[in-house]
Amino acid sequence: MRVALTDDTVLFREGLAALLRELGIEVTHQASDERELLAGIADDPPDVVIMDIRLSAHGAEGLHAAESIRRRHPRVGILLLSAYAETAYAVRLLEGGATGVGYLVKDRVGRVEVLEDALRRVAGGQTAIDPEIVQRLMDRPSRQRPLDLLSGQERKVLQHMAEGRSNNGVAEALFLSQKTVEKHILSIFKKLGLEQQGHDNRRVLAVLHWLQG
Repeated sequence: MRVALTDDTVLFREGLAALLRELGIEVTHQASDERELLAGIADDPPDVVIMDIRLSAHGAEGLHAAESIRRRHPRVGILLLSAYAETAYAVRLLEGGATGVGYLVKDRVGRVEVLEDALRRVAGGQTAIDPEIVQRLMDRPSRQRPLDLLSGQERKVLQHMAEGRSNNGVAEALFLSQKTVEKHILSIFKKLGLEQQGHDNRRVLAVLHWLQG
């Protein structure tokens, strides 16, 4: 796997680069801001870019950089690794498409395996959303009536979908058969009014329903 890094803190960036190399991951570029990152990957796009949401004290430049990368290099995965667990940021990230994107909270990445798993999922075109972000969304009162129609088990399935798990991953997490998970997902699509959408698109829209709920 080939990964590019951008973070405005040199020590964090160098430390992360050293950790990735120990995992056998090639670090292709390191950058401190959006301009430097885009210039660095222009001729040699990596598999995944890891970036902070805030690349300075002025705002969410990392999200802007992510949107630029998705326009210019749609095959490059995006993994936001930030100190900020903001549901609005997660929704904005996924609104551009849920293929090959992730959002982890720095303080919660306590094991190397968590980061490595997220990178491989994002590189493989899946999503990887920090459970803390999903939990915050669960704790908010729902404003979307369709979500109120979901059963408890269906809400758990949708929660794991929002974390970026495949059908098989959801089945393993909830100790269900894959066939049972597929039935729950079809029921979720129906209750959310997504029966007429393409399968992949329905999955993205269902996750957005959850994140905006």
